Parts: sequence; C-alpha cells; structure tokens
Amino acid sequence: MERQILSSFLQSCASRLRGDGSAASVNFRRLWFSNGLNCFGAQITSLALPLCAVLLLHATPEQMGLLVALQALPFALFGLPVGVLLDRRSKHPIMLFSETMSGLALASVAVAYWCGVLSMPWLYIVGFIIGTGFVVGGGAEQVFLTFLVGRDGLIDAQSKFAATESASRLIGPGLAGVLVQVLSAPAAILCTACGYLVSVCNLRAMSVRDPRPAPSDKHALRDIADGLLFVWREPLLRALAWGAGIWHFLFYASMALTVLFATRDLGMSPGVLGMTQMLGGAGVLLSAFIVKPLTRRYGAGRTILIGLASTSLCFALTPCIPALLFGSAAASAVAYAILMFFFDCGVMLFFIPYLGLRQKVTPDPMLGRMTSTMRFLTVATAPLGALAAGWVAEHFGVRSGLACIAAGSIALTIAMVWGTPLRSVRT
Repeated sequence: MERQILSSFLQSCASRLRGDGSAASVNFRRLWFSNGLNCFGAQITSLALPLCAVLLLHATPEQMGLLVALQALPFALFGLPVGVLLDRRSKHPIMLFSETMSGLALASVAVAYWCGVLSMPWLYIVGFIIGTGFVVGGGAEQVFLTFLVGRDGLIDAQSKFAATESASRLIGPGLAGVLVQVLSAPAAILCTACGYLVSVCNLRAMSVRDPRPAPSDKHALRDIADGLLFVWREPLLRALAWGAGIWHFLFYASMALTVLFATRDLGMSPGVLGMTQMLGGAGVLLSAFIVKPLTRRYGAGRTILIGLASTSLCFALTPCIPALLFGSAAASAVAYAILMFFFDCGVMLFFIPYLGLRQKVTPDPMLGRMTSTMRFLTVATAPLGALAAGWVAEHFGVRSGLACIAAGSIALTIAMVWGTPLRSVRT
C-alpha cells in the first residue's frame, strides 16, 4: 500500500520533470523524494531535539555543548572507515540501514518521554546514533548520486537537492515550532521517525542498484591512508578541507548556543523561534536560484568565498542583537530572522559548488574514500567546537561564546580569500 501511494505521488510529478536532465530519471526522483523527507526530518529534529533538552530537561550550556558534540563525534570516529566501506560495498543497502537506524533512535525519544524516563544521557545516545546515520548514510547518498547522474549532472542534481533543502528550511522550522508548542518536542521528533520509515520504503522501491565494487586485496588501513594522501596531494581538496574544517568548528559551536540564545537571551517561544528560522529557508531558496549564475559568472571558487563571507557576517552580527531591539522583543526576533536568511543562503552558496568541485577532481575508484576523508577532515573538529562553546558560555555567558565564534569566522574568511587558490578556480 505504501509503495502504491509513493508511486502515485511520483507519477503525478513526472510530467513536470521529464526532460529536465537528471530529474527525468525515475530513480533519481525517488532518491530526491527520500532526500526531501530527510531534509524535512532534519529540520524538525534540529529544533525539537535541543528544545527537548532546554525546555523539558533544563539543560545547561555545557550539556548543550556535549549534546551537539556527540552528534558530530561519529565524523571523527567513523569518517575514515566509512570511506573504505563505501568503496567496497554497494551504497543502496547502506542507505537503507542508516535510515532505519536513525528512525528507530528518534522514535525512542518519544517512547522514553511518555514512559517518564527521558534524560540527557538518553538524548546523548540518540544524538550519537543520528550522527552515525548521517556519516554512513549521507556519504553513501553522495556516492550513489554520482552513480545515478554522472559527473556532468552533479551541479544540476545538487541544485535540485538544494531547492528541496530550501523548501524544508522554509516550512520545517515553522512546522517544528508549531508541533513543539502544540503537542510537545517528543511528538515532533516522532513525526521525523515516521518520515524515515516512509523514506526506507521509497528507497526499497528503486529499480536500480549500484554495482558492488570489485574486491580489494588491500588492507583497510592502506585504503584509509590512500584517501588521506589523495586529499593531501590535491591542492584544491587540501584547501577545501582545512577551510571547511575550521568553518564546521565554528558552526557546531554556534549550534550548541543558538537555542539557548534564542529562548533565554531573546525570550523566544518555540513557535516564534520556528518562525524566525523559516526565513532561513527563503535564503536557501534564493541560493538554489543564484548559485548557477554566480558559478558561471565568477567561477565555483569565488562563489564559495561569497558564501563564506555571508556566513561570517551573520556570525559576527548575531551576538549584537539585544533582547529588546528598539524596545521590542518582536524587533529582535525580526533581526534574528534576517540574519538566518543571509546565513542559510551563504551556507548553500558555500557547499553546493564545494561538493561539485571535490567530486569533479576525484576519479571514480577514489570517490568513497575521498568523500569520507573530506567528511572526517572537515567535521572531526566539530565536537571540539561544540564543547568549547559550551564551556565558554557556561563560565562567561552565551553572548561571549557567540562573540568568540564571530572573531574566528572573520579570521577564517580573510585566510580563505588570501591563503587558498579558490579565487582562481573557475570550474
């Protein structure tokens, strides 16, 4: 029955998508649909899970830092081994396993809450499992996408995924805020778990499977070393790795403090917080339309730098928002929403060409190892960022923690503009 419903939905959209490059493929549309479900689920979870900690369990800044750090820790622990796994196994069953695991973990939050046993350690475990699912399943999806659309179709396919991301960013936070305000944070998280179940059924209905790679006679550690050496020897990948690594350090530091800042410093309710974050979705939507023209006119490298500068500006201005801007809490919420718009637009302008560039310079046999090596190098710093932000906020205040993030982001932008070859990269 579920497969029939999904099939009918996809067929109703087919006439609009046929002839549109990668979207003409039924299997791509199924992958796109599952990606959309996951995007919506991620938006709901990214708001509902920390609100669960802040509102229901009264988490401290250090506890929020630890929660965010554990979500990022799988990148450091499993990033490199997953690269070897992806180059030695079919990606489709890996995606199915990852989404099933994440869905069950999220469902357990609602069950634990209704049984009266929900605690911060429980959320720590769930956060770690979600992060693991993202490392494994997200890497598999990227490689599987390359298999489906080919290298020449990557920018087009990534732009479509970005449009879906924009829709989720536009609707997801507001929906999450309403669900948390009306039902509860655990109920909102349960909705995400149901979305993962639908996504698994949809992926199972795909008619194509990527072939299993030829067996390798190399030891796994040798494959890991090959991935690290490949990234180190490629100047473009090396520059992207250290730049994105520092950016993720700052981003996860910000994630640890954002909900605390919005709810306690600015006094936002879950509904208002969700509405302000919805404007970020409009920024993602804008980026989906302008990333290709910007890339054609200025090149992929300068487009990445434009996105980085936009996020840095927002990092710098966020701690400057007062609790009562012009004497009004509503004005503070509007200012926060405007910054979310430019921040999310900048994030997509950074990462759409970033993903396309790194896969264009990588041969097929190295794609899995490159993807996971880059994930490891760029996000392995994230737990440290979250923990550091939590410690600073615990001892000196949330605004002080955000101010440190602002200073780091400005320094990173200057270093990326003048210390990397990105300004001259066109394709």
